[in-house]
Amino acid sequence: MTNAESSAVPFSVALLGTGPMGAPIARNLIAAGVPLKLWNRTAHKARAIPGGRAVDSPAEAASEVVLTVLPDLPQVEGLLDGPAGLLAGWRAARIESPILVVHGTVSPVAVAAFAATYRKVHGVTVIDAPLSGGTIGAEEGRLSIMAGGPLDIVERLGSLFGLYSSTVLRFGETGAGSIVKACNQIVVAATVTAISEAMALAEASELDLGAVQSILAGGLANSEVLRQKGQRWIDADFEGGGSAKNQLKDLTFIAEVAAEAGLDLPVSNSVRRAFQTMVSQGLGELDHTGIYLSIRG
Repeated sequence: MTNAESSAVPFSVALLGTGPMGAPIARNLIAAGVPLKLWNRTAHKARAIPGGRAVDSPAEAASEVVLTVLPDLPQVEGLLDGPAGLLAGWRAARIESPILVVHGTVSPVAVAAFAATYRKVHGVTVIDAPLSGGTIGAEEGRLSIMAGGPLDIVERLGSLFGLYSSTVLRFGETGAGSIVKACNQIVVAATVTAISEAMALAEASELDLGAVQSILAGGLANSEVLRQKGQRWIDADFEGGGSAKNQLKDLTFIAEVAAEAGLDLPVSNSVRRAFQTMVSQGLGELDHTGIYLSIRG
């Protein structure tokens, strides 16, 4: 039996991008017995994951299924060409119908075009499969995956996705998953901003932020954002986490999709402007809850 046949999934797997989301996904896959190749641009981050096989280039990582956990589509595209790229690696490994999974939050329009090109020119099936659940969901193996791509391929990946997620739904062809992620990010960005406004008002009124959050958590104002990130406002700790610049990227994609659909989304537009202001203030590397600092002034 090959390594792939003896693991929890019937195909070889690699994961590229062992950052805050990719690393816990990799650990869950390894814990489930998946022989996993790992690559990261900063190599020591891949080598730091026990049980995986860290490689020096995307070409060496080439497997039947390649998971990419990267911020945006240009970073994925940058892994494909050249002697050290995935295309060369797939050819060398004689993998004729590779599957490339894009777990990052990317433009639905761009990923659909990308998928069409690489399927036609190179025989690569691209699945857009953005994630929801944050780093806590990744650690606990309870991410939600919203997938777009050929039905048979998404179904084939179900056994793999199930090792690090609790919900997997296919919404249509490639690009559909990213539209669903756009819907998700409307709610996340708006909720983060609304809680930040509430906390700014509470602080300006000299109220106890923890006590105010207890009231919010007891009613309709409760949310997963408040549960996972409430302490950030209390401690005024906005380092790490999902960055404001990435939140702004997502909101820009939302505006793109809305324009394609002929929609005006007033809340999303307002929140996008708020994050544009935050990033312009040099706060873009902070967690998106740091919008509080921009609102508070």
